[in-house]
Amino acid sequence: MELFFSPLACSMASRITLYEAGATATFTEVDAKTKRTLSGLDYYAINPLGLVPALRHPCGEMLFENAAILQALADLHPQAKLAPPSGFARSVLQQWLSFIGTELHKALFIPLFDKAQPPASRDKIMQAGAKRLAVLQAHLERREFLLDAWSVADAYLTTVLNWHVTADVDLARWPAVKAYFERMCARRATATAMSEERALYAAELRRH
Repeated sequence: MELFFSPLACSMASRITLYEAGATATFTEVDAKTKRTLSGLDYYAINPLGLVPALRHPCGEMLFENAAILQALADLHPQAKLAPPSGFARSVLQQWLSFIGTELHKALFIPLFDKAQPPASRDKIMQAGAKRLAVLQAHLERREFLLDAWSVADAYLTTVLNWHVTADVDLARWPAVKAYFERMCARRATATAMSEERALYAAELRRH
C-alpha cells in the first residue's frame, strides 16, 4: 500500500488514520509546487489533477479523493474500528466527511489561503464560513468526537482545522471547536503525524 502525500495537506488525515490503526504503508512525498515526487516522478502521471492524497490500494488499483481513501483505510483495518461498517451510522460518517470537504476545506480554508484576496472578498468568505463553524460548534458542545467514537472524520477535521493559523481563522470564536482541536492534537497518532509532517514541510520550504 502506497500513500502519495504532501506535507500538512489534507493527505495528512490518511497518515493520522494509518497511525491510529497501527498500520504501515509506503509514504511517497509529492512536492506541492513542482508536482513531482522526491524521486523525480511526474505526479500527474499518477493523478491527472495533481491532487493529494492518492492511494495505491493493496488490490493494485489507484484510489483518489480524501473521503474515499479514508473510508478505504478504515475498511482495510476493521479491527481498529475507525468507521462504522455499514448502515445509517456509515451514512452519518459520510455526511461529516462531505461537510468537512465542501463547507470547510474547499469553501473556507482554501480561498483564505490566497493572501491576494481583496478584504471585501475575504470578509464574505469568512461570513459564510462562520455559519459553518457555528454548526460545528453546536455539534461539538456536547460531543468528544464527530461520531460516538474517534473516526476517520476526526482525522480529516483535525487536518483541516490545523490550517487555521495560515488562513487567519481565530478558533477562539468557537470555543468548543478550539477545545476539540486541542484534544485531537493531543492524541498520540495525531501528534506524531503532525510532528513528522511539519518537519517535512520545513524541508520543502528550504528546497524552494
